[in-house]
Amino acid sequence: MKWRIIADSSCDIFDLDHKPQNLYFSTVPFVITIDDKDFVDNEDLDVSELVAAMASSKKSFTSCPSPAEWIREFGEEGDVFAVTISANLSGSYNSACTAKEMILENDPDRKIEILNSRGTGPSLNMIIYKLRELISRGLTYEEVKQEIHKYMEDHKLIFALSSYHNLVNNGRMPKIVGIVLGHLGLWGVGIASEEGTIKMKKIAKGGKRTLQVIMSDLKERVADKGCVVISHCENDEFAGNLKNAVEKAYTDMEVRIMRTRGLCSYYAERGGIIVGF
Repeated sequence: MKWRIIADSSCDIFDLDHKPQNLYFSTVPFVITIDDKDFVDNEDLDVSELVAAMASSKKSFTSCPSPAEWIREFGEEGDVFAVTISANLSGSYNSACTAKEMILENDPDRKIEILNSRGTGPSLNMIIYKLRELISRGLTYEEVKQEIHKYMEDHKLIFALSSYHNLVNNGRMPKIVGIVLGHLGLWGVGIASEEGTIKMKKIAKGGKRTLQVIMSDLKERVADKGCVVISHCENDEFAGNLKNAVEKAYTDMEVRIMRTRGLCSYYAERGGIIVGF
């Protein structure tokens, strides 16, 4: 049996290690437009250049992968699991669903499941790694489908941002909230709601207090997955400090650190942190 895991580029990875030979993994890119320049969120993207361009931009927006791009990566054979950023934050999920419908018109027996992560970055990463585990165990398509939906039920996401320009400009955060936080130089700590929308939780002053807020939330809501995934946009120090704090509090917890790709860098902005658990 052949398998395909396809994710949009909000997953923050390009490849999946330790894949079984019958598993294909790939991503479809968002496009980030800064003023009049398009940044395609693929292996060739220089995230530092993107972040620098954002800092001086007058207008910017993102475009989700088209159905044609999803169709190309779904291929002509193999059972497919597609993983997308929250459907309440982007049209990527709907685009993937359209691609599925188009394929099933010609090949009604094809097995394609579209998974709405209800998050971003670490959310997709954890789902992808769990899919790899389930497939490696030799489960059937229906068994993998059942297990992955069960796994996704208890997923949590928290993020900490010190800049809110792009979230506000793209309607992901109320303008007044972004203005107030930005002028006061505060970190906004938020969570992903059960519906996959952004919900502000706390305001923190400085990195030390922000780390404390994240750890407090982790202890309050920690999911029994044995894993915490940290994505960061050019903030190695904070990510490392958070990793150390998690490992000290949970001695048997696996902690993975990733650098954000283009799409998550665009919304997290320089210094932003996204944590999945």
